[in-house]
Amino acid sequence: GMSTPILATKLYVPPVRSNFIPRPRLIEQLNSGLQGKLTLVSAAAGFGKTTVVSEWIASVQHPVAWLALDEADSDPTRFLTYFVAALQTVVPTLGERALVELQSPQPPSTETVLTTLINEIAQLPNKLLLVLDDYHRITSPAVDTALTFFIQHLPQQLHLVIATREDPPLPLSRLRVRQQLSELRVADLRFTLAEATEFLNQTMGLTLSATDVAALEHGTEGWIAGLQLAALSMQGRTDTAGFIETFTGSHHFILDYLIEEVLQRQAPEMRSFLLQTSILERLSGDLCDAVTHSSASSATLETLERENLFVVPLDDARQWYRYHHLFGDVLQARLQAEQPESVSTLHSRASVWYEANGERITAIGHAFAANDIEQAATLSELSWREMDRTYQNATSMRWFRKLPEAELRCRPMLSIAYAWALLAEGELEQAEQWIQNAEAWLAPDANQAGMKVADATEFARLPASIASARTYMTIAFGDIEGTINYAQTALALLPEDDYFERAIPTALLGLAYWHTGDLDGTHQAFSEVGHYFLQTEYASQAIGIGFIGAIIRVTQGRLRDALQENAQHLSLSQALDGPPGRGTADLYVSLSDLHREQGDLAAAQAHLDTAKALGESAQLPGNAHLWYIAAARLASSNQDYAQAQAWLDEAARLQIRDPIPDIRPIATLKAEAAVRQGDLNAALQWVAASGLAVDDPIHYLGEFNYLTLARTRIAAYQAQHNEAEMTATLDLLARLLGAAEDGGRIGSAIEIRVQQALAYAAIQNVEAALETLQTALTLAEPEGYQRTFLDEGAPVVALLKQLKPADKTQKAYIQTLLRAVDDPQPAVNATLVEPLTERELEVLQLISQGLSNREISERLYLALDTIKGHNRKIFGKLQVQRRTEAVAQARALGLL
Repeated sequence: GMSTPILATKLYVPPVRSNFIPRPRLIEQLNSGLQGKLTLVSAAAGFGKTTVVSEWIASVQHPVAWLALDEADSDPTRFLTYFVAALQTVVPTLGERALVELQSPQPPSTETVLTTLINEIAQLPNKLLLVLDDYHRITSPAVDTALTFFIQHLPQQLHLVIATREDPPLPLSRLRVRQQLSELRVADLRFTLAEATEFLNQTMGLTLSATDVAALEHGTEGWIAGLQLAALSMQGRTDTAGFIETFTGSHHFILDYLIEEVLQRQAPEMRSFLLQTSILERLSGDLCDAVTHSSASSATLETLERENLFVVPLDDARQWYRYHHLFGDVLQARLQAEQPESVSTLHSRASVWYEANGERITAIGHAFAANDIEQAATLSELSWREMDRTYQNATSMRWFRKLPEAELRCRPMLSIAYAWALLAEGELEQAEQWIQNAEAWLAPDANQAGMKVADATEFARLPASIASARTYMTIAFGDIEGTINYAQTALALLPEDDYFERAIPTALLGLAYWHTGDLDGTHQAFSEVGHYFLQTEYASQAIGIGFIGAIIRVTQGRLRDALQENAQHLSLSQALDGPPGRGTADLYVSLSDLHREQGDLAAAQAHLDTAKALGESAQLPGNAHLWYIAAARLASSNQDYAQAQAWLDEAARLQIRDPIPDIRPIATLKAEAAVRQGDLNAALQWVAASGLAVDDPIHYLGEFNYLTLARTRIAAYQAQHNEAEMTATLDLLARLLGAAEDGGRIGSAIEIRVQQALAYAAIQNVEAALETLQTALTLAEPEGYQRTFLDEGAPVVALLKQLKPADKTQKAYIQTLLRAVDDPQPAVNATLVEPLTERELEVLQLISQGLSNREISERLYLALDTIKGHNRKIFGKLQVQRRTEAVAQARALGLL
């Protein structure tokens, strides 16, 4: 499957033992901290951290989620996946969108995933607790950073509890100062004399005098594990007083001495079982049988629990256990001291069992522990593609870096796997070395005698994997010709039904075509990518293809086709289960700009609002800046140029480099807005900084830059009247027009002709200006263009008023444009024939936030069919056909 497998035992809330020692003073202290954000229980091993937290949460009135952490959870994706899974044990629907984001082919940033989760938690009606047990096992700064962000923005609906052996690198001082932190430490957790008495004489079944208890309590300093070990050592003894009299020393001494005492008192079979199974994080009958080569492990585990011998159940059925970490650590040390030669064998047996039972990641860990490099490499090779698709790159990188270089080099599949992992980390130069190593094994003269291959089917795909990696490399380095060649090679090598793998080079090929100006090729490539994704479990990834397709259609002057593509892909988003897929917000941004161009500024704003409400989690990676660009263009259409510049500043701050062609650079958009605002100096400064010249060669990616250069020179001519410069400007526009028409970029051609008309008008050649504008209108009318003309202001309006077309259609079109000048926003009847009910308004509000019908039904505790019925009534009253239209109409009517 595409998701990270979840071990239910990690989410099990440890039960309170029937013979536990009540500790009301600690419970009161923990309860008092619930008003803050974080409770920290920090103490060395053996002080009863997990036990006291279990006792506490059994008494609180709030639901509790539990996550027992281990070293593997240092992978950020795995950590966040388990983090959400723990919360879902309390609220099953919580975090569904976050999980979709984590499992998407292009996961967003950790902060984005957490923001989505935080927003959902903030909507919960009641408080819940989340316990992170054994946080000291996390070794990843990335996870620490993620948890810091989460705590900083934690809503009051969630209280976080962390149990750990050492203080985590979190902003504890800041939380402490703000009274957002409650703490239990060693001084709090030590057993008092009264608690030690009850524990020793009732729980452990001894009959010690007050003096003896006081001596033990003093010797252990209230250390619970020490008291338990002492009690186990005394069970069955007749001379308990003599034992207590000799009992002294540090924790380290006590531990060594008492573990030895406890182990020596066990039957040989039990002692052997304890030592051999100490290598395991989790214990079950079948697993322990496999490791110990015995057949009675289930009964042995039950005995250990019954005798209080440091085992903790991990499920209600008592199928899975773990050793108390302190006890397990000491057992492992004893095993290493007494039977070092057996450690590798035991880990190897565990690795075999886990592999046979479908837990390959754990199997790989045991293979490494056994120093079985062959097994670790083989299992890593068999796992890498699934790990890559489920975005567990950090774990894969740890494996690759543990393996000897010689082992990686003799395995071509591991070489290409390592290369892909490095590409995902942006380490292109290192990736190149491992691609070359994989290629070397396929050379005609290669000696494959020393080559190792775990899966012959995967090896047969190696040439395609190499070609795909090369495609990624070449476009990253700007080699467009190389990108096209490698992409075509990869596609020729990949089977027609290998949909996911074909999507990767096809998308990169589409980007390469886009760089060259081959828009039909680009559109065809991304249509194929969408088709491929729809054939896989990654169907939601097809949503974002509509956004790219719409950009291409707009450049081609096909606004209506762009609207249709957006609508089709929004329908796909709404049809898929779960939250809106990545790319849904981008579709609304695209819709906004299309409606702006067609003169419906209210709908344009409504779509921007919807995109913003959906949030970054519904955007394609790297597209956050596009919302601000669309907002700036809308502000400019509303003649709010100061706001337009402010939005563009924000867009520039958010923009990151990616392979998608930057056909309208933000700096150029700012220059365009400056000209419209009348700030010629700012536009001329951009010209000077850009280094552009009117006689430069024309290429597709520079088209908007040169069009803006022409726009600036026209404005400059009106101030300076330099005839030679205007002649050069008209020549530049003519070359731009020829290139646009040759490339089928009718949308560009319309924009260029408008600037040509303005240039002719500036030099008083009214006849040429009107003729040029007439041609632009002929191209624009079927698609409903408005703002390309009207945003140029009074000069274009003056020309429109002079046009006297014979064609009725064009005459009506010009009248529509001129009416829009006087009334830029169509009047909307703010009174509905049948008003919306309170419940319908509530449903409409949730629709505007991008929630699916299922999410709305869960939020309002209504049946799914009931929500669908409300939708039908809302659409009928607003006289619309779909959700996006309903939101736009509602905003126009002031209902949202």
